[in-house]
Amino acid sequence: VQLQAFGGGSVQSGGSLRLSCAASGRTFSIYAMGWFRQAPGKEREFVAAIRWDSGTTYYADSVKGRFTISRDNGQNTVYLQMNSLKPEDTAVYYCAIAQTWRGTVVRGTGYHYWGQGIQVTVSS
Repeated sequence: VQLQAFGGGSVQSGGSLRLSCAASGRTFSIYAMGWFRQAPGKEREFVAAIRWDSGTTYYADSVKGRFTISRDNGQNTVYLQMNSLKPEDTAVYYCAIAQTWRGTVVRGTGYHYWGQGIQVTVSS
């Protein structure tokens, strides 16, 4: 399985960006897809996830009300709409795919494959 992320960039505080991540290869089974991020000098943290069958969504408290995760089942693509961006949202964002349930969707251990990472920079 390969994951290709698009849509990063630089934006001013209060602005918006939309990330997308397309899965290809052996994608016949998807349990969930998620987004994580890692800021310089910090550990990777959970951002959002979506169950592929039900569309149930999960968010980190820090992004609730500002970020929206969605999916296109037919295109095996997950999106992350990021609004009201803050400088503390600056990080490398990673998408990930879980092909089966591994006990969690809010921790990295729940995922099988990861994308290459995409930079998001929010200036004040």
